[in-house]
Amino acid sequence: MLKELQLLLLVTLLLLCGFLYQLTLKSSCYFCLPPDEFQQGPEALLGKGRIIVFLETSERVEPSPLVSCAVESAARVYPEQPVAFFMKGLSDSMQLPPNSTYTAFSLLSAIDNVFLFPLNMKRLFEDTPLFSWYTQINASAQRNWLYVSSDASRLATIWKYGGIYMDTDIISIRPIPEENFLAAQASRDSSNGVFGFLPHHSFLWECMENFVEHYNSDIWGNQGPILMTRMLRVWCKLKNFQEVSDFRCSNFSFLHPQRFYPISYPQWRRYYEVWDTDPSFKDSYGLHLWNYMNREGRTVVRGSNTLVENLYRKHCPRTYRVLIQGPEGLVTGELGLGNE
Repeated sequence: MLKELQLLLLVTLLLLCGFLYQLTLKSSCYFCLPPDEFQQGPEALLGKGRIIVFLETSERVEPSPLVSCAVESAARVYPEQPVAFFMKGLSDSMQLPPNSTYTAFSLLSAIDNVFLFPLNMKRLFEDTPLFSWYTQINASAQRNWLYVSSDASRLATIWKYGGIYMDTDIISIRPIPEENFLAAQASRDSSNGVFGFLPHHSFLWECMENFVEHYNSDIWGNQGPILMTRMLRVWCKLKNFQEVSDFRCSNFSFLHPQRFYPISYPQWRRYYEVWDTDPSFKDSYGLHLWNYMNREGRTVVRGSNTLVENLYRKHCPRTYRVLIQGPEGLVTGELGLGNE
């Protein structure tokens, strides 16, 4: 009887050690893929279904709290779908540096359906209209390059793999029911901060062609929302939204501004204010926090009861607990690059 008990304890100990080892691997790897899938690269994962895509086109590796919240909230809203975060600052190494202090990076790596990949633009643009443009452009001479390169990368990624692209300042609150869609900022103006299409959709191919034909980095947004709006007007006969319903255009939907922009960009500070009653955002799938407008560096303050703090509490609780509820109480550095 004693030997059987000892054997049972030994087996339990071995199983516990194996679990802890796997947990350690998950929290310290870039790709977080099984070995066979890692050998095949991201295509092995991304080709398996509808994905959620985020991009970071700066060299930054440690996500800001807002970026962490965006990725975590998407992972919670889409638990059965892979959330792929492509980061230009990552190398092909699988391991974090020893004694890494990348708290947000480790937090996201530990989420089961979040996968972090290097962003290799040259490889991404192969077999698209963007390849010749990218290989001939002098990036250092371009204005707004971080945003321009992000605009190009999101088009190529969704065209190649299909799925939903989101800016890293969008907090997801409920699933998007559409497969092919653009999101309106206003009745006749499209955003490129969030959109979704099935792989190899012809609309995105024509967007990439138009990107190259009308390239001008001196005009902010010319390769992004202005491009999407140009192409939308070619494909659709637009009219003003009369109520909170979406507009069907050809083989995709143009979503009402309430879906992602219930607070418009001139009012972006309202996210950092205290509301008498928090809004339900019942007609919204996500909330774009307009981080590009936040030149004042407004942050999430613990215990402030602002709208944004309450959004963090509800939709990205890990991020709130680890990055906001720290000993400092005040989180700085929300201004990230690679999103609009």
